[in-house]
Amino acid sequence: MRAQNRANNQIREAVIIPHYLDHMPGSVLIQLGKTKVICAVNIEDKVPPFLRNSNQGWLTAEYAMLPSSTPVRTQREYGVSRQGRSIEIQRLIGRSLRNAIDLSQCKERTIQIDCDVIQADGGTRTASITGAFVALSLALKAFQIPDSAIIRQIGSISVGIVKGEIMLDLDYNEDSGADADFNLVMDNNGEIIELQGTGEKKPFSSNELETVLSYGKKGIFELMELQKKALLAI
Repeated sequence: MRAQNRANNQIREAVIIPHYLDHMPGSVLIQLGKTKVICAVNIEDKVPPFLRNSNQGWLTAEYAMLPSSTPVRTQREYGVSRQGRSIEIQRLIGRSLRNAIDLSQCKERTIQIDCDVIQADGGTRTASITGAFVALSLALKAFQIPDSAIIRQIGSISVGIVKGEIMLDLDYNEDSGADADFNLVMDNNGEIIELQGTGEKKPFSSNELETVLSYGKKGIFELMELQKKALLAI
């Protein structure tokens, strides 16, 4: 039996609180179960050198886990000492959010997304993507960038195969014992933006993958309804 008697295709209790920070034009606290992530977005009037004079914007992301976010203190990361895991996750966040926006409507501006995990219990990268979409939408509105700059709604969730059972939205205990785990990013049409899947302990079948995608789509669509409610609440 899963924690809180969750069904295998049921997400954890989820909350998205918009405008969580006072000093950022776009910010949220997203919570799935015990996992909590602050997603903040700022926009600057500059772009990387390769985009100068292009009339094209850019979007980049950073991800970090606070030292106190885990039961055993996580080492604080600095500059070039950043862990490979954090770099891989922030690249995933950036790729995912660039699929949500028409950067040509942002002119020569850089959108900076910061995702900071304040409490980790599995699914931090997928929660970061889901929360960052809302924070991005809020920041664009604050900078009076047209609504049409958002070209698709996106969300993300984890799925795993644990002791032969496919489970949606894994917590840490489930994830650490998973035979296979997946991170799925989808848009509001159910199209896949990114699928990361690994047979950690043994391979998975194509039939299992179909169920993984079905569970993932269900969970992401539920999170998208929370995104919409958070944006309507402001």
